[in-house]
Amino acid sequence: MPHYIALVSFTDQGIRDVKNSIKRADRIRKLAAKHKVKIRDIHWTMGTYDIVVTFDAPSDAALSAFTLENASLGNVRTETFRAYTRDEFAGILKAI
Repeated sequence: MPHYIALVSFTDQGIRDVKNSIKRADRIRKLAAKHKVKIRDIHWTMGTYDIVVTFDAPSDAALSAFTLENASLGNVRTETFRAYTRDEFAGILKAI
């Protein structure tokens, strides 16, 4: 199953309600499951981004649907990347 990493920033709405961030994360796990997306880890961070999340999803389309529905709630903005394991990347390198 493809892996993804999201760099997440709170919106103005999200930071105003930061005390409920953990409760929102619990609800987001349920939303992810609706799209067959598995959240592996959620880390609250210091620096440019407020949260880093790692996912597994059956497809780019499934992850896109999940991230769009999550963003429509208004609490976060995300920048999402497809991530490759060592073995997956080794396979890619063999093609060049």
